[in-house]
Amino acid sequence: MKKILVLLAATFAFISCEKALENQYTINGSVTGVVEKGTKIFIELRSEGEPITKDTAVIKDGKFEFKGQAGEVKDLDIAFLKIGDDNQMLPFVLEEGKINVVFDKDSLNKSTIGGTPNNDKFQEFNQKSFAVNKKMQKFQVDNMIKMQTAQQSKDTATVMKIQEDFKALQDEISKTVPLEFLKNNPDSFISILLTENLLLNQIMTPEEAKVQLEKSKGKYNETKSGKNILKIANAATSVEVGKVAPDFSAPSPEGKTISLKESMGKVTIIDFWASWCGPCRVENPNVVALYNEFHEKGLNIIGVSLDKDAAKWKEAIAKDGLIWNHVSNLKFWQDPIAEQYNVKSIPATFILDEKGNIVARDLRGDDLKAKVKELLGE
Repeated sequence: MKKILVLLAATFAFISCEKALENQYTINGSVTGVVEKGTKIFIELRSEGEPITKDTAVIKDGKFEFKGQAGEVKDLDIAFLKIGDDNQMLPFVLEEGKINVVFDKDSLNKSTIGGTPNNDKFQEFNQKSFAVNKKMQKFQVDNMIKMQTAQQSKDTATVMKIQEDFKALQDEISKTVPLEFLKNNPDSFISILLTENLLLNQIMTPEEAKVQLEKSKGKYNETKSGKNILKIANAATSVEVGKVAPDFSAPSPEGKTISLKESMGKVTIIDFWASWCGPCRVENPNVVALYNEFHEKGLNIIGVSLDKDAAKWKEAIAKDGLIWNHVSNLKFWQDPIAEQYNVKSIPATFILDEKGNIVARDLRGDDLKAKVKELLGE
């Protein structure tokens, strides 16, 4: 009886030890290439685009090891390994389990990650992407002289053919490879990361992205990327043509809070722009002319800037003669109004009728003028 109790106690002790290892990660890595003695390697995370060092180790005889807390599924994210002051960084998924890494200092494409489910899938995707990238590099080398000769002789047919063939390779790496991966791995965290990227680059529609997220059966909805997909998809559907434009408010250049509601006219244009946006600045004279012609008849404009520098924002308003209402949170692409309106590129415009309904988007020049005249009954 005593032996049985001893065995049971040993079993419980084993279970307890195993339980303590949950949500822990171990990274066993090696570095190829010359590394000076005492060189450090870092694990970096990203917070609003800024690097945060999570852990540091020293490379000894070409090898390194990390151990730490991985967090739960909702905490899954991409982390980066960085050697010393080198700008090259190797991405991997910081998740529970034993992660194996070979970091090639001289050729990042030859580096490998694996050992855990998502890092195995990440490596699988990387290999397919690298294969296409290799084809792209070969195509450029093989066609460089041919392209130069065609340009010099003004052989537009040959130039266009080379450009079309290269575009096909670009589409393969930006669309075909990730979409094929999504099809074959619907419940992988890597698929969620790819879905977010495809959505941000407008290769996938918000509706398609939500469907892809649902294929993971809610497993990754609480991750940063899952939440972002839902946020973008919900924002996109809330600012479709025919919907009432969501109200917003933000500081003016003078520091006064101005809302969309108080800026409304018979026709209202919400103009997303920034001082650093070349196409926006080129378009500004046309918008000024439109405003001058139709403001007295009921046209109002509210500019929403994606600037970060208040001085440059104010300078651009004065220099371009933008005399309508302006607001900005000075948060660049993280501006909450831009996120609310699902703005991923600028210039971007929303045209509202007198009831605040969105009746058109992203019109320019004569098309914008025609829509304004139509809404004003001109």
